[in-house]
Amino acid sequence: MTKYVTFSRNVFVPVTNVCRNKCGYCTFRREPNEPGSCFMSPQEILPILREGKKVGCTEVLFTFGEYAEEIPQYKQWLGERGYNSNVEYVIDLCKLAVKIGLLPHTNAGVLNYMELEALKPWNASMGLMLETTGTVAAHSNCPGKIPQLRIKTIRYAGELQIPFTTGILVGIGETLDDRIDSLQCIANLHEEYGHIQEVIIQNFMPKTGTPMEKHPSPTLEEMIQIVSIAREILPSDIAIQVAPNLIDPYLLIKYGATDLGGISPSTIDWINPEAEWPTVEKLQEMLRDIPLRERLPIYPQYIKKGWYNQNLNSLIKSMADGEGYRKIS
Repeated sequence: MTKYVTFSRNVFVPVTNVCRNKCGYCTFRREPNEPGSCFMSPQEILPILREGKKVGCTEVLFTFGEYAEEIPQYKQWLGERGYNSNVEYVIDLCKLAVKIGLLPHTNAGVLNYMELEALKPWNASMGLMLETTGTVAAHSNCPGKIPQLRIKTIRYAGELQIPFTTGILVGIGETLDDRIDSLQCIANLHEEYGHIQEVIIQNFMPKTGTPMEKHPSPTLEEMIQIVSIAREILPSDIAIQVAPNLIDPYLLIKYGATDLGGISPSTIDWINPEAEWPTVEKLQEMLRDIPLRERLPIYPQYIKKGWYNQNLNSLIKSMADGEGYRKIS
C-alpha cells in the first residue's frame, strides 16, 4: 500500500456551462437562454481567484462546456468580449490566474493540437476524461464523446509534453471489458509519451432530472475491482485518483488508489454540486492511519523534468519543495 496519499488545494472556476454535448447524466450543461446558464467575466472570476489564493490554494481548475462556440448565441457572447474561441478566452484567464499567484489546470473538453499548443505556456497541467472507449447510450447526443476524438486529444498532449490528467467514469452503461480496454488505452498512450500523471477512477452518481436519474451507481465492490485492475494495468508512475466527495476513499487506497484530487476550501464541485468537499482535516480522518501529502497541479516528476513553460517558473519554484511537493510554509 502507498506510503502516503496526495491531494491539491484548488479553486474551481466553471467559466461556462454552455456545451455542445448532451450527456445522459449531466446537470451542469445549460443552453444559452436557459435559467442558470453562465459565461463568467474576468470581473466575476478575479475575486474567486483572490479568495482561493488567500485560503492557500495553489491550483485553479478552469472548466468549460465543450466547444460552446458552436452554439450561435454563445459565439455572439464571445465576440462581444473580443474573442473568437474559448481557447483564446481561457488563455487570458490563465494569465490572470498566474498574476494572482495560482497555477492553471484547464479542462476544456476535446481540443486539437494547435489549441493545446496555445494553452500549454500558461498551464501547469491539463486534463480530459476519456470516460470510456465503449459505446454507451449516455453519450448518444455527444459529438465530443466519441472515444477516438478524446484519445486523439490525449495523444496530442503527449506529443506536446503536457502533464496530463485523464480517467474513466464507472457505471454509465459500459461493460467490464470496456473499463479494462479504457485503462489499457491510457496505459498505451503513457508508454508512448510518458505524460499521464494521474488517472481518475470516478464513480457515476445519478442526478435528479437527468435521463439517468434512476440508473444505479456502481457498488463499492465494483469500484474496488476496477481500482485493483487499474493498478495492475497502469504504469507505476501514474497516480490513481478517487474522489473523496463521491466515495469513501479508505478501502480504495488499500487496493491501489494514491491521490484524492483537487479539494477546494473556497468553491463547490460544480459538476457534482450536491457532494460537498471534505476539509483537509476530514480527509485525514477518512484516511485513518495513512498520511496526507499536498502536491501542486503538476506532479513532482514533471517539475523535475522541466515540463512547464518559463511563464510558470517562478511560481512553481516558490510553491514546490525540494522533492516537488507543496512547500510547507
